[in-house]
Parts: sequence; structure tokens; C-alpha cells
Amino acid sequence: MSKEYSPSRAPRSASDSAPKKRSVAPKWDAPKRDGAAAPKREGRPGYTSNKGDYVPKGERSGGRDFNSDRPNRDSSSSDRERSGGRDFNPSDRKPRAKSDRPDRVSRETGRDKVFEKARATTGKTFQGDKKLDRLQSTDAAEVVSFATFEEMGLPERLVDELVKMGAATPFPIQASTIPAALEGRHVLGRGKTGSGKTIAFGVPLVAFLAKAGNQPRVPFKPKALVLAPTRELADQIDRTLSQLAKSVGFFTTTIYGGVPQYRQEQALKRGVDIIIATPGRLEDLMAQGLVDLSSCERVVVDEADHMCDLGFVEPVNRILSASGESQKLLFSATLDQEVAQLVKKYMPSPYVYEVPGEVEESSDIDHKVLVIEPRDRSAVFHRLVQGSDRSIVFVRTKSTAEALAMSLNDAGVPTARLHGDLNQAQRTRNLERFTKGAARVMVATDVAARGIHVDDVKLVIQLDLPEEYKTYLHRAGRTGRAGRSGTVVSLVPMGRTRKAEDLLKRADRTAEFTQVKPGDAIIEELAGPIAPPPIVDFLDFGDSRFESMNRDKAKKDLRAKHTPNKLYQAKDRRYRGR
Repeated sequence: MSKEYSPSRAPRSASDSAPKKRSVAPKWDAPKRDGAAAPKREGRPGYTSNKGDYVPKGERSGGRDFNSDRPNRDSSSSDRERSGGRDFNPSDRKPRAKSDRPDRVSRETGRDKVFEKARATTGKTFQGDKKLDRLQSTDAAEVVSFATFEEMGLPERLVDELVKMGAATPFPIQASTIPAALEGRHVLGRGKTGSGKTIAFGVPLVAFLAKAGNQPRVPFKPKALVLAPTRELADQIDRTLSQLAKSVGFFTTTIYGGVPQYRQEQALKRGVDIIIATPGRLEDLMAQGLVDLSSCERVVVDEADHMCDLGFVEPVNRILSASGESQKLLFSATLDQEVAQLVKKYMPSPYVYEVPGEVEESSDIDHKVLVIEPRDRSAVFHRLVQGSDRSIVFVRTKSTAEALAMSLNDAGVPTARLHGDLNQAQRTRNLERFTKGAARVMVATDVAARGIHVDDVKLVIQLDLPEEYKTYLHRAGRTGRAGRSGTVVSLVPMGRTRKAEDLLKRADRTAEFTQVKPGDAIIEELAGPIAPPPIVDFLDFGDSRFESMNRDKAKKDLRAKHTPNKLYQAKDRRYRGR
């Protein structure tokens, strides 16, 4: 179909003609080479680049006939006779000699011997993990001076409260540090977790307040301060310290993040005697003018090593500087370089507690390393947590803790979890479940687990080995508390035993390495008999109206929810009477 011409279209102009082709340079023709003028190459007689000058094969000079002058190979001679080397037949299997590889430098020792010196060097450790030399106490005679609290000259009401709490006889760290603290000296105490450090620094604080008498409380100016690294540990200290303080008429309060600040402000406004705080929230209140440490006479730093591990070195420095010339009491499970700097700066000539010859960790704690195949890890771990005793399981990440706790609950093992992603209410509720026995197993990460202070934990299971020896010691400190016995079990896959050996060596611990499989006797011995399944009074079948675990209460709540009140009943009667 032809296209009709449109009158509205302008006629084509001269400029609308087709574009011209680009001008391209003509193709360059290379000049042909004359064969007669081609130069000959030196050293190659008879060779030219022209095909016409081809030299036949038989007329070439300097060649070799490979078919005629090659000697026949002697099949009777061996490789060793021909080359002077060695024969690698099975009959000649022996270590390589120096003459076999003259170009290689001989190594007289094996790989383990070469790296033995580097592994034994304590200066090369993980993440600034440096150990100090073992501290020595000033005098062996003054380490343990008193056998009872009465001999220390404490108030009678305070001694009676200690007896009610089950602390009639002081532990070694208490018998040694309390008299030195009552004299007004700076105290540096080193002891394992669960050795009684809370009473060791709590009794001197309360004793000084009782000695000073009931002086009027000044708003926002506490008389004593206790620093703790975590909220759980602050609550644990407050539960012990508040009982001692109330026995002589004094009060305590806790200050930490994760909860509303209003209640803490009101407590400070009324005036408190002792503050148990974490460094972060305390610094916030100090910046707002709600806490003044100028009148604080005594400052306690508990778990100082863990405080440094969490990055609280600078806040602790600022808080200690704000407290002025107050008496300092520092307690820690380990003493490393950062803690030593705090001691050097704020505690001149302190009283150092470490009983000569005392082992840092109780001999009642047994360390075991179970070497397992990766495919047997789940079965071995599940059997270990099926016992009736309380267990704490340590993992490296928060996601692992969440998933593992859910899996154990689905498998019928009552389990609680504790990690950094939980808010304060969830952490408190889970810790209370574990403390009261509603959950037999606690799955925790290292940062959150420092607040677990339960005396009857029988088993500590490490699914993931830590990188630092201090973390291993803190994990092990969750069991064997208050003179009780416990076991630390590390599940190590084959091929990772070297890491476990190095970790135990730096932690100065001795453990028994045992290769196990599911069903072995050692697993049954560690786990004990399988606990019966938990008793559930009420099951939730998905109806949101039945949220209570008590059947009677759920029915009562449901009945009250759907029963009309008296006002609607009266209106209904009036309507029906019309």
C-alpha cells in the first residue's frame, strides 16, 4: 500500500539529503619484499626466508639422527643405579637422608618442637590477655587473724544478721580483708567467684555507717558506693547488702540502665546511704547533677577485671577521681595489667589479699574435656542436660543462645536463656526462674552470665571454648560456690584439642581429656539419672482467653469477663418491663 502525500508536510530541502560517507584513508599496501635482496641470518647456513632456497633434510649440517646414535636402555639396571638417587619401593622406606635433597635445609626437630617456645611464651596471648605475676601478701601472720565475726569488733546486730544469712564463720577472704578495711586501708583482694567477696566488702561499709551513727541523709550525696559491671551483679550485691544495712538502720539503692530513671531520681532525692551502680548510668546521673560523690567516704569496685573487659576503664577512672581521697576496696577474680593501673593510680600501698600457698580455685571443681566427633555433639550434649541437677551452658553468640534454649524446651528440658538482647524485665524473670528451680538449664553468653550467682549449680558446660583464659575462669566460677563441688565440662571436637590445651595452660588449670561417644559411662556419670518431665497444671490450646497456667483462675477470669455488671442488668430489666 503506497503512502499518500500529505499537503501539510514541507518538501525535502537540499540539506535533507542522505549523509555523506566518512572519508576513510586508502588502504595501505605493504611493499613486497624481493627474495634476492633478503639478508641472510648468520649462524644458520643454508637457511633463507625464501621457499626457493629450501635445503633438504639429508643435506643439513650439524644435525643428529635420533634413530641411529641413541644408546639402548639397559632394562636390568635399577633407577638407583642409573641416577644415583634412592628407590622408593616399599623395601626402601626409611627417613630421608641429607644426601637425598642437598638443596633443602635439614630440620633436626619436628614442627611441634619448633613452635614449642612460641607457645610457652606468655607475652603472646589473645586480645591483650596478659597475666601478672602471682601477688604475695604482706605477712603470712596477718592473712587470717580472726576466726569469727565477733572477734572483729562488729556490731552485735550485724553479727546476728550474718548468722541468719548462714555466714556464721568467715571465709578466708573475709577473715583477712575485713580487719584491714576496718583499719581504713586500701584493700586489693584476689579471689575466685563465689569465695565470699560480697560480704568481704559489704560488712566494712555497714560497720562504718553504724559507727558514725544515724546522721541525717543529704539528698543526692551517698556515703558509700559499690561499682558492678552488670545489672544482674548489681541486683545480687543489693540483695545481700540491703539485708546487712537494714539490720543497723541504713538503706541501699541500685542504679543501672535498662529501667526508667524516675525511681532512681526519687530515691536519690530522699537520700540513701549506699549506692550499688553500674558505671554507665552512674555517669549519666553525675552529669545531670543527681549524684555527688564529694561526700562518699568509701568506694568498692567489684569484678574489676570484667569491668575492664567490658570497656569501662575510662568511666571507672572518672568515677574514682570524683570520689577524691576516699577509701578504695577493689576485688577481682583475676588481676591483669588494666587493673594494676587502677591500683597504682588510686590505691597507694594497699593491703593485698592472697594467702600464700592458696590455690586460686577450689579443689572441689573438677575440669573435664570431652573430645567428640562433630556428628556426636548433639547426642552427648542432650544427655548431659537431661539430669536433675542445675546446669549452665555457655555459648559464644546471642543467636545461638536463643536457638538452643528453644530447642531444649521443645525437647522437654526446662531451659531459660540469658543474653544481651533481652531487656531488663526478661533477664530478671529468666534468672528468677533458674534460681527458683523452674528451669534446670540456663543457656547464657559470657557478658550476661556474670550476674548468675546460684550456689547449687553442679555442671557448667562449654559448647564453645573462649579465647581468653580469664573468660574460662569466670565460666568455671559459676559452679563450686560457697564451698560446694562442681564440674566444668568442655565439649571439644577432634582436631581442636591443641586450643583446649593452650587455654588450660594459660588458665593454670589441669583437665582430663577423654574421647567419648554417646552412651559412654563417663557421660552417664556426669549427667546422672534422667529427670522426670516437668508437671504442667494447665495447657494452652491456642485460645487467647486461657492465658493463665491455673485452670480455676482461667475459668473464673473468663466467667467474670462475659458476665454483665449490675448496671447493664438494671437497664435490661427496665427494658423488658416496658
